[in-house]
Amino acid sequence: MFAFPNIDKSKFGLYPVVDDVSWIEKLLKLDVKTIQLRIKNPEQADLEQQIIKAIRLGREYDAQVFINDYWQLAIKHNAFGIHLGQEDIEVADLQAIAEANICLGLSTHDDSELLKVKALNPSYLALGHIFPTPTKEMPSQPQGLTNLAKNQQLAGDTPTVAIGGIDLSVANDVWQTGVDSIAVVRAITEAEDTEQAVAKFNAIISEPRRGNLQEVAYE
Repeated sequence: MFAFPNIDKSKFGLYPVVDDVSWIEKLLKLDVKTIQLRIKNPEQADLEQQIIKAIRLGREYDAQVFINDYWQLAIKHNAFGIHLGQEDIEVADLQAIAEANICLGLSTHDDSELLKVKALNPSYLALGHIFPTPTKEMPSQPQGLTNLAKNQQLAGDTPTVAIGGIDLSVANDVWQTGVDSIAVVRAITEAEDTEQAVAKFNAIISEPRRGNLQEVAYE
């Protein structure tokens, strides 16, 4: 049984996922408190330098910065958190991550994956992908809001992040399923006004939820 640190849920609302450390600096200055650096190319020349700077910025702004995939470098430079996809869970040294006292987020794509990785006691579970998304080639079908609501219940006390194709037009419906955090990519990085986009997402997340979440029905 692994023991990963708990996330700070007070900082766990809007969760941008970005591909360059320059975005991390920009968003931390807008008081975003949880963010992920996801660099897809492992051969990128400045990969380690970007990870080092991302970790440093997280400490400077007292934020929860997660490093996607590159768990060895994250351990080496004492990252706050690591995020792993399903394909990485089998090869990553989860014990080493736990011993380094680093938070761990894990991706799930359906209820069976969720229940399997929930047993690993991660710091959070990512539930996705909710809607179609062009940012990453996905092996599964979009889950939709109904499955998201069901999987949110299955997650129990483990904090959850909804991810995949989420923009401002659907963010409130996603939030009403009871998730603890909303991960966004293009809705932030392709926004005409980044500061305004962050403010609008934060406004949705700060709204009280409606009624009994278990009774919320979706088409």
